[in-house]
Amino acid sequence: MTAPTPYLLFPGFAAEALEFYRGIFGGEVRSFTYEQFDRTDGPPSDIAHGQLDGPVTLFASDAGGDEDAVHMVGMYLSILGAADPDTSRAWFDALAADGRVIEPLEKRSWGDWDGTLVDRFGVRWLIGFQDPR
Repeated sequence: MTAPTPYLLFPGFAAEALEFYRGIFGGEVRSFTYEQFDRTDGPPSDIAHGQLDGPVTLFASDAGGDEDAVHMVGMYLSILGAADPDTSRAWFDALAADGRVIEPLEKRSWGDWDGTLVDRFGVRWLIGFQDPR
């Protein structure tokens, strides 16, 4: 069984968002326009399907037709224990750039580190790790 993978619908800037996430997490972006998929339920040059394959996997598209764009309430995309402390800190800082930190990335009373933020695209993240030091 595979883990759930987020599929984010953006209001016209999926290509920009995927490149932003690729710049943070690394990996490869593949994307296809509505025109390439012969779809007419969105603008021809918008992204009908895109994905980031790498240390973090995301799917994204531009909302088409009657779809709502991403509006996250009551949830985070959680990346806990997926990378070493230095990488996790770098991811947090890069995602927070031009976004909003909700809770700083810091050591918690139970000994692990975590923090929450909303990135510049409105996506909410929980980043955390255990620090063996």
